[in-house]
Amino acid sequence: MAKLRVGVVSPEREIWSGEADMVIAKTVDGEIGIMPNHAPVLGVLVEGGVLRVKRGAEGDLVAAVHGGFLSVADNDVSILAEAAELGDEVDVAAARDALQRAQASIDAGNNDAEAEEEARLEAKRARARLRAAGEDI
Repeated sequence: MAKLRVGVVSPEREIWSGEADMVIAKTVDGEIGIMPNHAPVLGVLVEGGVLRVKRGAEGDLVAAVHGGFLSVADNDVSILAEAAELGDEVDVAAARDALQRAQASIDAGNNDAEAEEEARLEAKRARARLRAAGEDI
């Protein structure tokens, strides 16, 4: 059976590369599943999304992905993330703390529009990190 060649990179480092049976990512147009022989596509990844790479017997690779692009052509899948973190690298306590701080800032309601948007973005990223780590939120 055909496999996908997958690479996940951020400006800081290569997050992961290898073969996979399927890639699932959330784009601004909705969730997309990529399997071998998929038509070429270019997608914009959402802030605070979770990427899932199905690797068969090796198990799923899960990562929090914050913006960027997904490109598919000839069974090559490239994930070019603005920021990304593998689920098993997430500091769960720090992510929970970040979510609580962001939510408290939102709930206080005394922020200007820019600060409000920043708090919402931080909450979205913290939730993605927790989901990638397998935490219920």
